[in-house]
Amino acid sequence: MIRPLLLELAASGHRLPIGADLVLHEEPQPDLARLDPLRLGQVIERAARRYRTPLAFPLMDLRLEKADLLSAFDVSADAVDSFHFRAAPGEDAIARVTHQDERPFPPGSAAQQGALRYIATQTDLVPVGMAIGPFSLMTRLLEDPITPLAIAASGASEDEDASVRLASATLRMALATVLRSVRAQTRAGARAVILCEPAVSVTYLSPRMMARAPQVLEQFVLDPLRRVRDQIAAAGADLILHDCGQLSTDLVQKLSSELHPAMLSLGSGRRLWEDAAVVPRDTVLYGNLPTRQFYSDAAMPEEEVRRLTRELMDRMQATGHPVILGSECDVLHVPDAAETIRRKVEIMLEA
Repeated sequence: MIRPLLLELAASGHRLPIGADLVLHEEPQPDLARLDPLRLGQVIERAARRYRTPLAFPLMDLRLEKADLLSAFDVSADAVDSFHFRAAPGEDAIARVTHQDERPFPPGSAAQQGALRYIATQTDLVPVGMAIGPFSLMTRLLEDPITPLAIAASGASEDEDASVRLASATLRMALATVLRSVRAQTRAGARAVILCEPAVSVTYLSPRMMARAPQVLEQFVLDPLRRVRDQIAAAGADLILHDCGQLSTDLVQKLSSELHPAMLSLGSGRRLWEDAAVVPRDTVLYGNLPTRQFYSDAAMPEEEVRRLTRELMDRMQATGHPVILGSECDVLHVPDAAETIRRKVEIMLEA
C-alpha cells in the first residue's frame, strides 16, 4: 500500500500532473502506442521521469471498461461510445458480464495491463492503475440516467418501474466490469488504483434528492464503491478516488469518510483548503489547478498559473492538511497548443 508514501510526498511539497497524454502525443503514432503494452509503459515511465515523481500515473482513458463490458454483447469497437441499453437485459445476458471473468480483454485494456507490468518489473516507479467507477460507467450505459435516479428517490423499486430496473441492471454489470478491471490491474502490479467517478455530482445527485432519499446515494454510489475499494485493499493496494464533477461539501464529506481513500482528487471548482475540514487527516488531497484552461493564454495566462499555484500551496499549508498539488483532471494534448500547455505545467511544478 502507498498511503505512507503519499503522506511523505505531501509533506515534502511534491507536485505532479496527470500528464501521460501529453507525452503519448509526442509519439509519431499515438493511437498505435496506446494499444502497445511496451510503448505505453515507456510513455508512462517518461511522463513520471519528466515530472520528477515516483508515481507512474497512467492514461486517464475512461472508455476502457465500457468497451470491455460491451464486448460481452458483441458491440463493435466503433459503436461503443454511442451505445446505450434501452431495456434491462435478462439474467442470462447479465451473466455474460458477471460470470465470465476469463473472457479476453479488448486491446485497450490489455495494453493498460501490459504497461502496468512493464512499470512493475522494468522500472523503480510505483505502478498506478486507473478505472472508471461503477456509477459513472452506469451513466454511460444509459441514454437518460437522471430519470431512474429521480424515480428511485421517490420510493419506486426496480420491480415497480422499468427505468429503475434498467439502471439497477446496468449498475450490476458496471460493478462487475470495474471489479474485473481492477482485479486484472492489481494482478499486473498496480499498487494503487485511481478510481474515477466524475458522474458522482450534483448533476445526478442533487442536495435536495440526497436529503429526501439518502438510500439512492447508498445503493447507486457508496455500496458499489465500497466493494471496489475492498477488492483493491484485498490485493494490497490503495484507493485513489478522483471526482472532477460538481460536488457539494456534503458529497465530499460522504465520499471521503465512507471510503477513506489514500488520496482524494477533486476538480478545480472545489476549494481544497475548505474541503480539508471534512476530509480525514490521513487522506491526501490532490489537485486542483484548472489545467483544462492551460491551452489558452487568454483564459489562463502564465502569471495566473503562478498565482493560483502559490495561493493553493499557501492556503493548504495554513490548514496543515496533506496535499499534493496537481491537475484538476488529466492534462490532455491539444493540437497547436501543446507547447503552451507544457510550459504552464512546468510553471505549476516550479512556482
